[in-house]
Amino acid sequence: MADTGASGIAVAVVTMGNRPAEVEALLESVAKQDLAPTRIVVVGNGCPLPDYDARLALPGEVTLLELDENLGCPGGRNAALRALREFGDVDVVVELDDDGLLVDAGVLRRVRELFDADPRLGIVGFRIADENGETQQRHVPRVGSSDPMRGGYVTHFLGGGHALRTTMLDEVGDWPAEFFFAHEETDLAWRAADAGWRILYAPELLLRHPKTSPARHAIYYRVNARNRVWLVRRRLPLVLVPVHLGIWVLLTLARTRSWAGLRAWFGGFVEGLREPAGERRPMRWRTVWRLTRLGRPPVI
Repeated sequence: MADTGASGIAVAVVTMGNRPAEVEALLESVAKQDLAPTRIVVVGNGCPLPDYDARLALPGEVTLLELDENLGCPGGRNAALRALREFGDVDVVVELDDDGLLVDAGVLRRVRELFDADPRLGIVGFRIADENGETQQRHVPRVGSSDPMRGGYVTHFLGGGHALRTTMLDEVGDWPAEFFFAHEETDLAWRAADAGWRILYAPELLLRHPKTSPARHAIYYRVNARNRVWLVRRRLPLVLVPVHLGIWVLLTLARTRSWAGLRAWFGGFVEGLREPAGERRPMRWRTVWRLTRLGRPPVI
C-alpha cells in the first residue's frame, strides 16, 4: 500500500487534449507509486479535461485546470505551479510529459530521498527511454556521446520528466512563459545555477517516452532559433552572446538538411534579435566557470 500524508510531493501534467489514452495511462502509473503524491494537477492547455479523479480513483488531492487558451508548455506548467502555491503544502513538484509513463513504483519515493539528502538540490532530471529501453543522445544532459546511465550533477535537465524544489522556484522565478516551446528548461536551469542551486541527473528515475524528434512540431525551427537568441540575451554576459550564437549558427548549418527548415530557423533568429527578450539578468562569471567545470560551458 502506498504511503500517504505530508510527503510534500505534487505531480503536474500539462496536456493539449490530444492524448487522452496516454494521459490516463500516465496517471495510472502515478497511482501505483509506493509513495503517494500529496496532490496531482492536470492542466488542459486550451482544452477540456475528463474527470480523471472519478475514473481512476487517484491518490491525494486532484485538481483539474482547464485553460481558455494554449499557453505553451511553460505557460501551462506555470498555471499548475500557481495552483499548488495556493494550497501551500507541497515542497517538490514532479512534472511529466503527457505521453510519458512511470515504469517503476519507487520513482516518487526516490525523488523524496534525493531532495531530503541535499538541501541545495533544486532540480532533479529523469532519464528518458523509449519502450525498447533506448535513450536518445539528445536526452542525455551532457555534451557529446555519454552513457545515459551515468548520473551526477549537470548543467541542465529534460522537460519531459523532472522534479523541482518550490523554494528554488520562489527564489529564481517560474518558467519563461513567453518562450511557449523550446529552451525554457535551459533558461530555468541557468537561473537556478546562478543562484547556487544544484541540478542532478538521476538515471534511476525512468520515464518511458515514445521516441520522437523535436522537429515534429510545425513551429520548431522558428521558435527554437528565436528562443535561443532570447535565452542568451537574457542570461549570458555580453561578451559571450556573439560566441554562443555564432557557434549555433554553424551547428545549424551543418545539421539541418531542409532548406525550408533553415529559412524558418533564420527567420526566428532575426525575430529573436528584433523582439524584446524580457528581463536581462546575466549570470555571474563564477557561474560560467561552474557550468564549464560541469562539462558544458554556456556557449555550447
